Amino acid sequence: MDDPEYGVQIGENKFIRKATVLSHLKTYNFYYEGQNLQLRHREEEGELIVEGLLNIFWGLRRPIRLQMQDDHERIRPPPSSTSWHSGCNLDSQEGSPNGTEGQQTTQQSPPTVEVTPPDSQPEDADVMEEQAEEDSESSAQLLRTKSDAGVLRRGQRRSPSDQRKIRRHRFSINGHFYNHKTSVFTPSFGSVTNVRINSCMRTPQVLRVLLNKFKIENSPDDFALYLVHASGERVKLKRSDYPLVLRVMQGPCEQVCKVFLMEEDLVEEVTYDVAQYIKFEMPVLRSFITKLIEEEDREVLKLRRRYTYLRCIIEKQLSCLPEGATCM
Repeated sequence: MDDPEYGVQIGENKFIRKATVLSHLKTYNFYYEGQNLQLRHREEEGELIVEGLLNIFWGLRRPIRLQMQDDHERIRPPPSSTSWHSGCNLDSQEGSPNGTEGQQTTQQSPPTVEVTPPDSQPEDADVMEEQAEEDSESSAQLLRTKSDAGVLRRGQRRSPSDQRKIRRHRFSINGHFYNHKTSVFTPSFGSVTNVRINSCMRTPQVLRVLLNKFKIENSPDDFALYLVHASGERVKLKRSDYPLVLRVMQGPCEQVCKVFLMEEDLVEEVTYDVAQYIKFEMPVLRSFITKLIEEEDREVLKLRRRYTYLRCIIEKQLSCLPEGATCM
């Protein structure tokens, strides 16, 4: 670190003693004993590094944009000549004139599953056969085939409306659905999520980790992290602050202080002095304003009397001077 005496940096040119951080960290882990929110710490080249999960609460007012597709999509491998699912192409491969030399001419036929029908077949056997054909067509992209025995044994399948709903939607933050066509989503205010970070990560890095976790297309510059206290005080974390260390120093209880994700341009900071008056009712606040106005009027009157008195003294001294005299 830049200062060997303090050891842990919490902001730009702001350091705190390592022993103080370790004391707060011990209290933090004792509060979350037996939970996954406990933090680990280690030292590398004399630098204290804390890492673990940080709870962040959603406080957004505007919708956010989610990616239409994930970056890591599952790619279907090409069918293999020795796998069961390619058995439907064996006949066509035998008669194909484009076969290369050295290719095996004897192909292994897929195993067949013989199903013995019951003594008394149901009347809707034709319907079940049609459903089996539709199901096999809809699952053509799977890497294994499905016999009629599996269809008869399962008994339940998704309706076409449920399949369309699954294609239109997907799960997102906290299990809520969003519109797949517009990819617009508004998280529930006050719902919580968490990210795995360390004490070396500044505020912009934490924001990028959170946005990448949920595939959010908005820029990290559109958001900010705030420390919201139960008293109503709201402090914005600077770009040079270290959120995990500040969370540890604020204490573990989220009933006292929470870390909120909010818009950069819609939320203002609330100082401790202002926060003391937020929870009062409107009549009480109006009475406070009235008292402040009366006090302001009294101070203005005192200033006017004082300067009026000084003006009279100056004018009296000027009148006592003889004509033609000059003041040095």
